[in-house]
Amino acid sequence: MSADIVVEIANNALFTIIKTSAPLLLVSMIIGLIVSIFQTVTSIQEQTLTFVPKIVSLFLTLMLLGHWLLNNMTSLMTELWSDFSLYIR
Repeated sequence: MSADIVVEIANNALFTIIKTSAPLLLVSMIIGLIVSIFQTVTSIQEQTLTFVPKIVSLFLTLMLLGHWLLNNMTSLMTELWSDFSLYIR
């Protein structure tokens, strides 16, 4: 196995990680920003107020995008396992 193949595998893995985690991170960031603005406007400085909306929004995002996220991860693993005989040469 050459260095080019290793770099390509790492590149595909990192791209899949970014593509899979981006929706969850963006939703969490947007909800956190909205709650932070709400806390600033209303002068409510409760630290635990951000957790419930973030958890609910992340569960909803996982329910909506879970199939797509799992398809991305399984396609990478299927590609890696199908080319396994090429990697051990």
